[in-house]
Amino acid sequence: MSRITGVGNVNVMGGDYAMRIWMNPQVMAQYGLVPSDVTALLDEQNIEVATGTLGEDSENTFQYTLKYRGRYETEEEFGNMVIKALPSGEVLRLKDIARIELGAQTYSYNSQIAGHPGATCMISQTAGSNANEIVKEVDKLVEEISKDLPKGLVLTDLMSTKDFLDASIHEVVKTLVEAIILVILVVYFFLQSVRSTIIPSISIIVSLIGTFAFLYVAGFSLNLLTLFALVLVIGTVVDDAIVVVEAVQAKFDEGYRSPYKATIAAMDGISAAIVTTSLVFMAVFIPTSFMGGTSGVFYTQFGLTMAVAVGISAINALTLSPALCALIMTPHMDETTGEKLSFSSRFHQAFEASFNRLVLKYKNGVSFFLHRRWLAWIALAAACVLLVFFLRTTKTGLVPDEDMGTVFVNVTTPPGSSLAQTKKAMEQIDERIREIPQIKLYSNVSGYSMMGGQAASGGMLIIKLKHWDERTRPEDNINAVLAQIYARTADIKSAKLFAFAQPTITGYGMGSGFELYVQDRAGGDVNSLQKYCQDFIAALNQRPEISMAYTTFDTKFPQYMVEVDAAKCKRAGITVSDVLGVLSGFIGGNYSSNLNRFSKLYRVMIQADKNYRLDKESLNNMFVRTSSGEMAPVGQFLTLTKVYGAETLTRFNMYTSIPVNGMPAEGYSTGDAINAIAEVAAQTLPTGYGYEFSGITREETQSSSNTVIIFVICILFVYLILCALYESMFIPMAVILSVPFGLMGSFLFAKCFGLENNIYMQTGLIMLIGLLSKTAILLTEYASSRRRQGMSIAQAAISAAGVRLRPILMTALTMIIGLFPLIVASEAGANGNRSLGVGAVGGMLVGTLALLFVVPVLFMVFQVIEERVMPKRRIEDDDEER
Repeated sequence: MSRITGVGNVNVMGGDYAMRIWMNPQVMAQYGLVPSDVTALLDEQNIEVATGTLGEDSENTFQYTLKYRGRYETEEEFGNMVIKALPSGEVLRLKDIARIELGAQTYSYNSQIAGHPGATCMISQTAGSNANEIVKEVDKLVEEISKDLPKGLVLTDLMSTKDFLDASIHEVVKTLVEAIILVILVVYFFLQSVRSTIIPSISIIVSLIGTFAFLYVAGFSLNLLTLFALVLVIGTVVDDAIVVVEAVQAKFDEGYRSPYKATIAAMDGISAAIVTTSLVFMAVFIPTSFMGGTSGVFYTQFGLTMAVAVGISAINALTLSPALCALIMTPHMDETTGEKLSFSSRFHQAFEASFNRLVLKYKNGVSFFLHRRWLAWIALAAACVLLVFFLRTTKTGLVPDEDMGTVFVNVTTPPGSSLAQTKKAMEQIDERIREIPQIKLYSNVSGYSMMGGQAASGGMLIIKLKHWDERTRPEDNINAVLAQIYARTADIKSAKLFAFAQPTITGYGMGSGFELYVQDRAGGDVNSLQKYCQDFIAALNQRPEISMAYTTFDTKFPQYMVEVDAAKCKRAGITVSDVLGVLSGFIGGNYSSNLNRFSKLYRVMIQADKNYRLDKESLNNMFVRTSSGEMAPVGQFLTLTKVYGAETLTRFNMYTSIPVNGMPAEGYSTGDAINAIAEVAAQTLPTGYGYEFSGITREETQSSSNTVIIFVICILFVYLILCALYESMFIPMAVILSVPFGLMGSFLFAKCFGLENNIYMQTGLIMLIGLLSKTAILLTEYASSRRRQGMSIAQAAISAAGVRLRPILMTALTMIIGLFPLIVASEAGANGNRSLGVGAVGGMLVGTLALLFVVPVLFMVFQVIEERVMPKRRIEDDDEER
């Protein structure tokens, strides 16, 4: 597996093979032997040697290669290694002083899969690699290996990012198809013609194909980000085609009968608007491509996909769509011809009659606001105030927690517990969770925890849940499964459990929730650090924003402080290193040689048999050889003092640290938890002690400051392009000031639906800035042209409002209805879908309703300012018109 391209590390939770030499200290003492003698024996006899060739470079007929047998392979061969041989013929062999077996390299793990003995293997990918391709290659290799496995041995998949990715992509593709169908229906509803509907439909297909080509050339993968961009882009790319088709239809309604002439006349009036609106929309996404970090990856792939799709859509609207209009579109049938009207024509007449009444009422509403311009300014001020309020009060996060289909359980037994005791606790937990109906498969590992690493007192469970299609009820949700795990194991007193879901972005920490390190920056002792850390955790657990804060660190592990009496050693003619070498060889175990077997290289380990290293009394049965050749118990040279301390010490950014993990409470986001942590740290951690976030939490705190900068840059780009379009510093403000309504609507809907302000919602907000600006330009551009033709400012504003109402409503409804499937998503990736869909739909709905009435007022205000501040330009324009 390590040879698969993209695999960075393969961590096997279980020992590799090793030849274990279990020494008997008492028998060795009788023969005057110590562990170093066994190591010397292996160095002497278990070797590989090139012995040469007989007859080489001679006149002999043949030459013979001398081949030494090399390293030993079997237990019997190792057992027959000669330690001593006397002249009397007596021979002391290794098997006489030790028990030899082919065992495991380490006995610090114990792993089971669904109650059966097994080994757990965790595969990590390298940076920049494609997880989906790696999983495919791993599955292919597993399938090949499985054919040669002995009966009863099975390779099974416990956790795979591909499962969630495939399920999520399936949901997004389904949403994509649904969105296309809904958008086509909306277009048909407004245009009442199958022929006219075909043109925007073709525009969608062309833009999607072109965007896929860009993704391939740019090296982007087809992932959730790019697919989300394609879902959003459906409502935007169809917009340009809608403008073209609607403009041609308007010419038909004016009396044009020739599709060719109607198309030429329509394009003369809208080409500039299409180019400008597309440039503005693309400009919104370009700055996001220069962001760094995890947020930058999100914004870059999403933004560039959107920008390219819109660019292709603009080219399509200027070339293919007009050509199709001239070829396909026809004017609706008229009753005056005496022909029987088709369904489309009857539908068109009924729709136009109703829509014209709507346009009339809308114009009256615009006129009402134009005469009471202060209402628009009050509405704008209210929108800005509400936007700031919602920005400060809406929950925040980096990415929403998703049901990834996998649950982790970290288990900690009391400090100093042996592997056997931890295994008993794991078996109790195993019995409790076995009957949870949502669980498909699980493994438990004793001796290794996800938060504490390798430790006899630690354990973990990796639980694979059933497929999302089989978990459709509320009680099947991953949070409900976590609650079941806690409820079923509440009576287990011999271990502490911390259950959490797999993180949405793998590689940033072990699980969802928050991660941080409490640091000793003053150079104090570990006990003081733990005291302050415990106070910090206790205060966190009192906060309503925190469901649980937890650490595996403890300074109560029972230990013996070993001191060697150097004076006694000197009197006995031995050194301190001789004594410690005996301890290391008998108790710690040494890697002393190598073994060739099964076409691989394994270790040869020496250690005292477990029955001879049970407690400190065992030291009296381990012997060191003195200078006189006599054997002395190592216990007489040692003093053992019982102490308590930490099993492992962690340093984070150079400081001694204690890791703390936790989960935000239900109804609170990680952003709320981060704020609570800051407040609690200020209250409980004294001078010289601090904390730093790690994992996904660290990324979230660092990315929050970038969001505001990106929004400001996006709006600045829009303003500069509009200044170039209108050759004015004031008219673009009518477009820019319409954006806060949409942003406020997005946050309003997020607040109502209980969603958080995360990276999915923020990408939707960036799209909203572009789309709302694009929509407002349709109004201001037409109004400006009418003003240049001699209309009064108020008449130009009202005229533009009436003419542009249909394309604006079509644009808004195609986006809102196209994104509706995201709002009602319920399976894999549903939280991300809802974050994106609710924010975009809310912003589009509120923003469109607001700009329909506010933009004409803003245009009138800023046009008046423009003409007063720059009267010469107005005079020149009038002269040119004459």
